[in-house]
Amino acid sequence: MKALYDKEAAKTINRLDAPTKQRIRKAVNDIPEGDIKPLKGYTDGRKRLRIGKFRIIFREAEKDSEKILFIMEIGSRGDIYK
Repeated sequence: MKALYDKEAAKTINRLDAPTKQRIRKAVNDIPEGDIKPLKGYTDGRKRLRIGKFRIIFREAEKDSEKILFIMEIGSRGDIYK
């Protein structure tokens, strides 16, 4: 499974400290495992992945029979849903 990061999501992950970056990247690579729930109110299949106090908003797609994860947003629990 290939992960594509939105420009803002990539900036956010690059600003984090090394252990947090590692936790987030490991969690993204381990999808579909983890605390994942679909987001209500969206029709494009957005889901959220919980990693401690951080949340990752993503959606899955298939292109040329290869699964692709679009990482749309990464942020703290209180700010991500605003």
